[in-house]
Amino acid sequence: MMMYRPNALWTDGDEHARLRGAITDSLSRVDPNALRGYVEHSADTLIDRFGPEGRADLLGEYGAILPLLVFNQLFGCPPETGDKLVEGMSGIFDSNADSEKANAVLAEGVAELVALKRERPGADVTSWLMAHPARLTDEEMMHQLVVLMGAGTEPQQNLICNGLRLLLSDDRFGGDLAGGGLPVEDALDEVLWTDPPMANYAIHYPLHDLELDGTLLREGEPVLVSLAAANTDPALAGDRRGGNRAHLAWSAGAHTCPAKSPARLIAAVAVEKLLDRLPDTELAVGVGRLEWRQGPFHRALAALPVRFPPITVPVATDKPSGASTWNTNPAPSSSTPPAQTSTEREPAYGNGGRQRWWNSLARWWRGQ
Repeated sequence: MMMYRPNALWTDGDEHARLRGAITDSLSRVDPNALRGYVEHSADTLIDRFGPEGRADLLGEYGAILPLLVFNQLFGCPPETGDKLVEGMSGIFDSNADSEKANAVLAEGVAELVALKRERPGADVTSWLMAHPARLTDEEMMHQLVVLMGAGTEPQQNLICNGLRLLLSDDRFGGDLAGGGLPVEDALDEVLWTDPPMANYAIHYPLHDLELDGTLLREGEPVLVSLAAANTDPALAGDRRGGNRAHLAWSAGAHTCPAKSPARLIAAVAVEKLLDRLPDTELAVGVGRLEWRQGPFHRALAALPVRFPPITVPVATDKPSGASTWNTNPAPSSSTPPAQTSTEREPAYGNGGRQRWWNSLARWWRGQ
């Protein structure tokens, strides 16, 4: 997580502009309406699985899986490769994992995805990155995919689950829920202030010794910036969070998150769909008994157990088509090739909430 990689996160100047331009242009080709539809479909699929049980761990059975389903669809990633990406990415985030081994698994997964898309491009972000005028090499492709997946899976699941935790435990939001309103956007704003998915990151390495506010920062020693501490600084005036988006959860400046709009859309739709399908959901334990997962970078729950009245799910008569419709009416920018990169490809299956759920979902989508 703190090592140098030649991607948009670790570069500046002209090189940063080239790499970030490829990312932003490719992400801009994603149709928000199609993205919303796929998130809703994925959410319904997951809720149908645990809805009849009357209880669930919304982290392992929902929040951790849904971003992976969306990522695999967005990036045209087949399930076998997605399995490696999840294992590797999870390992470099967690403090008790073998991070070097996880990083090797992650590298193997992204190399497979790049090789697949060189051979069979599709209507997906990976293929659009390859077709971009920036002419990314295979190595550059791999490193851009690592930063995109790092931002689009673990932080996304934390935003979803931290938002659900707040909505299910805070009387300010609970009262609105009882009245029929779903203040999801306000809840997400508050989470991004008080429990940002990436609590600490924005790594910097001083080029020479310097003193900052009485603290000596030595050349080459990492400085880990706490975005959460900045957001919750008592010196900040006022405590109004709803509608206030002046936080640093997305970083800021030239390196601000290029995907904050789709990331927020995914989280909002995921939360809304869950509360719409299961409106009487409540925490299965007191909010004070929920545990946070240890790690230096994230603000992540270890589990989110809930209970609700069981629902009846109709027998499914169809399966996901796997068709990519991320940009039904592309409007290429000056740096985006006007030609479509889509070709018929294999269905993009989801990747599951860490091994157990991934395996069962993959089998289900294959009809096994």
